[in-house]
Amino acid sequence: MKKQGNADYYDLNLIAVIILLMGFGLVMLYSTSAYRAGIRYNNDMYFFTRQARLAVIAIGLAIGVSIVDYHRLYRLSGLIYAGSILLLLMVRFTPLGRTINGARRWIAIGPISFQPAEVSKIAVIVFVPMMIVKAGKKFRGMNAILPPLAAGGIQSLAVYVLTSNLSTAVIIALITCSIIFVAHPDTKKMLLAAFGMVLFAAAVVAYIAVSGGNGGFRSKRILTWLHPEEYSAEGGYQIMQALYALGSGGFFGKGLGNSTQKLGAVPEAENDMIFSIICEELGIFGGVIVVMLFLYLLYRLFFIAQNAPDLYGALMVTGIFTHIAAQVILNICVVTNMIPTTGITLPFVSYGGTSILLLMAEMSIALSVSKRIRFRNTERDLWGEIADPE
Repeated sequence: MKKQGNADYYDLNLIAVIILLMGFGLVMLYSTSAYRAGIRYNNDMYFFTRQARLAVIAIGLAIGVSIVDYHRLYRLSGLIYAGSILLLLMVRFTPLGRTINGARRWIAIGPISFQPAEVSKIAVIVFVPMMIVKAGKKFRGMNAILPPLAAGGIQSLAVYVLTSNLSTAVIIALITCSIIFVAHPDTKKMLLAAFGMVLFAAAVVAYIAVSGGNGGFRSKRILTWLHPEEYSAEGGYQIMQALYALGSGGFFGKGLGNSTQKLGAVPEAENDMIFSIICEELGIFGGVIVVMLFLYLLYRLFFIAQNAPDLYGALMVTGIFTHIAAQVILNICVVTNMIPTTGITLPFVSYGGTSILLLMAEMSIALSVSKRIRFRNTERDLWGEIADPE
C-alpha cells in the first residue's frame, strides 16, 4: 500500500449537513412526541432528552473516530462480519433477545437495548469491499462476483430468518449489489445481472408476502397498502392518518407544533411516520427542505467516494451512500403509501438510539476516507493503491 502521508482535506460540509439534519430532527421530535411523552412519562421532553444526549455523544464519537485510519477496518472486517452474525443468533436463541411490538429483533442488556440488524449493515459495508479489494484485478469475470455476493446474501438471509426483518434484509442486499456494481469493470453484464436479481428478489418477496407462516402478515400488509380503508384494523388506520396529515398541511403547513394528527391519530409518530408530521406542520415546503438536505448529504458522500484515495475507501462510502439513499426513499414511500409499510425510519430524524449511533459510525468511516483525499493527484490507480494493507 502506498504511504498515505498527511491529510489534505476533511469534509466539514458533511459534518455541517449531518448536524443540520440532526438538529432539525430534534426540533421535530420534540414537536411530535411531547404530547405522548407527557401522558406516558409525565415528562414532555422524555424522547427529546434521550435523543439529544445520544446525538451529542454520537457526533463527538464520529469526529473522534474519523481521525483513525479507515484501513484498520480492512483487518477487522472479518471479525465485524462474524460478530454481526453472532449477535443475530443471540436475538433468536438466547434470553438476551427481546420482543417489542410483537417482533423479536432486539438484544437487551440491562437498560441498554439495540437491534443487531443495524450492525449487519456496517458489517456488509466493511466486509464486502475487503473481499473485492483482496481479489484485486482478478475481480473481472462474472464468477468473481459470487464470493462477495454470497457474503452479502448470507448476512441478508440471516437478518430475515433470525429477526423476520425483511426491509432491513432488502437494504443489506441493495448495499451488497451496489458495491459489486461499482467495483466490477463490465457495466453491461452487471446491468443484466442486476436486472435478473431484481426480478428474482421481487419473486421472492412476492412469495414471502402471499405465503403462510412467517410471511402471512406481509400479505395483510400488501392488502392494507392497496385498500387501507378496508383494513384499518391491520394497519390501514395509521397510513390513512399519515395521508391526512400530508394533505392537511398544504404548502406551508399549519405551523410548528400545530399538528393534530400527532395527538394519537398517528401511532408513535416520532418513529417511521415522522415525515408525515413534518409535512403537516411545515407543509410541502418543509418536506422539500428535508429532501434537499438529504440530497446534499448524498452529494457529499458521492464526492468522497469519487475522490477516495483507494478502492477500499471508495467502496465503503458507496455502501454508506446506498444505505442512506435506500432508507430515505423507502421511508418517504411508506408515508406517502407508495409501498407497503416496512418500519424503516427516516435517518437522523426519527427517534431511535441504535439508529443514530450506528448511522454516525458510518459517517465516521466516510469522514475518515475524506481525511485522506489527495486533490493534487490527478491520476489514480485504485486497484494499485491498496492491493492488501497487510
